[in-house]
Amino acid sequence: MERNRGEEFSDSESSNGGRREGETRMEYYRRIYQEMAPFVIISFTYLLFTVTDGGVRTIVLFQAFQKGFSSFETALMFVLYELAGVVTNFLAGIAGARWGLKSTLLVGLGMQVVGLGMLFGWSDTFTKAQAIVFVTIAQMLSGVAKDLVKLGGKAVTKLVTPDQKQERLFILVSWITGWKNSLKGVGYFLGGALVQWNYYAALAFLLALVLLAFPWAFRGLRSDLGRMRRENITWTSIFKKNHNINILSSARVFLFGSRDAWFDVPLPFYLRSVEGLNWERWAAAALLGGWIILYGNIQSNTPRWISKPLRQSPPNKYSAVLWAAISIINPIFLGSFMQFSSVFKQQERAGMVAVVIVGLIAFAIIFAINSSIHSYLVVKYSEGDKVAMNVGFYYMSNAFGRLMGTLIGGALFSFTGDTKSESLAACFWLSVGFIFITILISLFLDDDEGGLTCGPCLTCLTVDSEMEEEEEEHDELA
Repeated sequence: MERNRGEEFSDSESSNGGRREGETRMEYYRRIYQEMAPFVIISFTYLLFTVTDGGVRTIVLFQAFQKGFSSFETALMFVLYELAGVVTNFLAGIAGARWGLKSTLLVGLGMQVVGLGMLFGWSDTFTKAQAIVFVTIAQMLSGVAKDLVKLGGKAVTKLVTPDQKQERLFILVSWITGWKNSLKGVGYFLGGALVQWNYYAALAFLLALVLLAFPWAFRGLRSDLGRMRRENITWTSIFKKNHNINILSSARVFLFGSRDAWFDVPLPFYLRSVEGLNWERWAAAALLGGWIILYGNIQSNTPRWISKPLRQSPPNKYSAVLWAAISIINPIFLGSFMQFSSVFKQQERAGMVAVVIVGLIAFAIIFAINSSIHSYLVVKYSEGDKVAMNVGFYYMSNAFGRLMGTLIGGALFSFTGDTKSESLAACFWLSVGFIFITILISLFLDDDEGGLTCGPCLTCLTVDSEMEEEEEEHDELA
C-alpha cells in the first residue's frame, strides 16, 4: 500500500515552504510531481470518462422517448445500471484495495467501451421487451464502468493529502466531485444535441473520448497505487465499518434517492411531453446539462463560497444536518406548485417554465452543497489504507439510493396523477420524504467537533470541548 502522504509531512517541510532539509528546488518540484501525478492522471481520466457517462444517459433517454417507451419502461432500462452500482461499488472497493486503483480504472474504461459498443446494435426490429433487455444489459456494463472509474477519482484525493490537512482534503474532494458533475452536464448536453443529429455519430463521439483516456491511465500510474496490505484484507475489515461510515452511507441512500426520484427519468419525460413543457430534445438536453453544470460548479466551490464564509470549513455533523434541512424546501415548493397551482392546471406555459427553472436552480445549489459535504466526510472518516474499501462501500449506498429513486420515481410518473404535472409533483413529494429521513439519520453521526457557526457573527451551536474530551476518553476506555 502506498504510504499516506501525512506520514511524510514534517515541521521542517512546513517551515521551509514545503522543501525538505537539504533538498534542492529541482528535487522539490520532482517530488511534488511524483506525489501529485496520480491525482492529476486519475482526475483527468475520471473527468473525461464522466462526459461519456452523462452523454450516454441522454442518448438512451431521448432515444427511448422517441421510440415510444413510457417513463417506467425507460426506468427499467436503468435498473441494472444502478443495481450494478450497488454490487460494483462494494466489490470495486475490495478490488482497489487488493489489486490497486490502476487495475480498477483500466477495467472500468474497457467496460464502457463494450457498453457503448452494444448500443450500436439497438434496432427498430426489436420488440419492446427485447429492446428493454438489450439496453438494460448495455447500461449495466456502463454502470459497472462508471463505479470502477469513480473509485479511483474519489480515493486518490485521500492518498495525496496529509492527515492534518483536512481543509485541503475538503477542497480537493469538492473540486474533483464538482468538476465531475460539471462535465457530466456537458455530456448531457452533447448527448442530447448529437442524438438529435445522428444516434450513431453520438455514440461514436463518446467512444472516442473513452479511448482517449486509456493511454494516460495505462502508462502514468503505478500498479500498487491504493493497494492495501494483503494481511489487512479480511472479511471483518470488509464488512465492519466505523460508526460514521455506516451512518453517512445510510443517509446517502435517501439523499440521492431524493434527487433521482424526479431527475433521472420523470423530469426529462416531462420536458419532452406534450402535457408537460413540450420541448425539443436539444432544449431539454440544454436544461438538464445546464442544471448539472451549475450543480457541479457550486459543488467545486462550496469550500470557498459557502463553508469558509460561514465558518463551517471543514464540515462536520451539524453542517450535514443543517444543509439537508434547508434542501427540503425545494421539493416542497415544486411539489406544491405542480399539484395545486392554476398555472399548471391551466397549462400556462410561460409560468410553468418560470416555476420549473427557479425551483431547479434552487435545488441544484442546495443539493450541491449537501453533496460536497457528504463527499468530504466519507473521505475524512476513512482510515488511510482502507480508503478504497470505505469509499466503495459508501458509493454502494449512493447507487442503491439512485436505484430506489429511479424505480419508484419512474413508477409514480407513469401511474399516478391525472396530468403529467401532478405525476411529477408525486415524485417531488417522495423527495420530501427521503430528505426528511436523511436528516434523521444524519443526527446520529458522531462528529461534534467545532459546533456550528453560520457566519463570523452568529454561532448556531456550541460544543463543550471539555465534555467532548471526556467522551473521547470514555470511548477509548470502553
